[in-house]
Amino acid sequence: MNKKKIINDPVYGFISIPTELVYDVISHPYFQRLRYIKQLGMTHLVYPGALHTRFHHALGAMHLMSLAIGLLRSKGHVITEGEEESAILAILLHDIGHGPFSHALEHSLVTGIKHEDISAKLMQKLNQHFDGKLTHAIEIFNGTYPKRFLHQLISGQLDLDRMDYLNRDSFFTGVSEGVISFDRIIKMFNVFDDDLVIEEKGIYSIEKFLIARRLMYWQVYLHKTVISGEMILVKLLERAKELSAVGEELFAAPSLSYFLKNDINEENFFRQHENLEHFTNLDDQDIYAAVKVWVNHPDKILSALCKMLTSRNLYKVEMSNQMADKERIQFLQSAAVDLLEIKHEDAKYFVFTDSIQNRAYNAGVGNIKILMKNNDIVDIAKASDLSNLESLQKTVEKYILCYPRGI
Repeated sequence: MNKKKIINDPVYGFISIPTELVYDVISHPYFQRLRYIKQLGMTHLVYPGALHTRFHHALGAMHLMSLAIGLLRSKGHVITEGEEESAILAILLHDIGHGPFSHALEHSLVTGIKHEDISAKLMQKLNQHFDGKLTHAIEIFNGTYPKRFLHQLISGQLDLDRMDYLNRDSFFTGVSEGVISFDRIIKMFNVFDDDLVIEEKGIYSIEKFLIARRLMYWQVYLHKTVISGEMILVKLLERAKELSAVGEELFAAPSLSYFLKNDINEENFFRQHENLEHFTNLDDQDIYAAVKVWVNHPDKILSALCKMLTSRNLYKVEMSNQMADKERIQFLQSAAVDLLEIKHEDAKYFVFTDSIQNRAYNAGVGNIKILMKNNDIVDIAKASDLSNLESLQKTVEKYILCYPRGI
């Protein structure tokens, strides 16, 4: 069977699957599950085109890795065919641990577990399945492989993961502020002292990349209507879990039912093999099928939250630099009790506060290094003459207040 396939990608055109092992990994059920997990969770509630999946994104990042390795080889850096395959596998699998609707699940059904840790565990499982052929890919993913720059292509301030999702998310949402010159940035890649660096003439493309990232966060990822949709999903899953804990039988696919009935957290997640098996059975469809049925559930709280989501009657969200004062929250909670005819202790599902953070460039973690013409290495924040690049290093925190419409 010919396994060197080409795939028609809407962002990059034709991309190729380079080796038989990569083809076999893509064909594995763990990876195929990503077809049914949306890349942007609830963002389609604001941008109707944002229905692309983690599967799309992983293939796009794989393509960028092939381009980057080809470019670094052309500049005289030695990367063996085995290292190329391993780097491609590492970026292909970087998001394999994502759950349905991405971050919503991390806050409700399984608590305190990062998707990166689940990705690492699933890669170990795949390595057993493929007789140890993913060992170097795991080392590159973890940053323990001798060639450090290969890990930086996967995880850093200018990694190929970010490059693909900015490109892809701006394409599918139609938000042109997120468009970046990915091909020019890759052409500016180089390696100096085993670190990934950018040649000096690429500074302006990097500035554009960092600003695009900041704008995409406020305009897309942290859009208040997107946050509203995600918060409703978190709250309704919390309520479903609460009802399951007191013995209420809820309609759910077997794997979703497992997480509703059991308290799975960071401490016990990896102890039992069945936790991981149930996790890899879950996708967006399981969650949404349950939500559609729970609309008619006799529990007033669960039913109301599911109706809000399915009819897109989302929370009103206020975003501010200051936390909402307690009197206002209490007033809104009392109004929600009257409006929805619920108990006061259940108002927490409808009126609550939270905070969000946005930091476009974290200079302390995997700095973007510029290789100057005289061979000096300078951080992008120092090399750039753009005054607001310093401000992109600051973490911007905003406080949100959610409450039902009609109050």
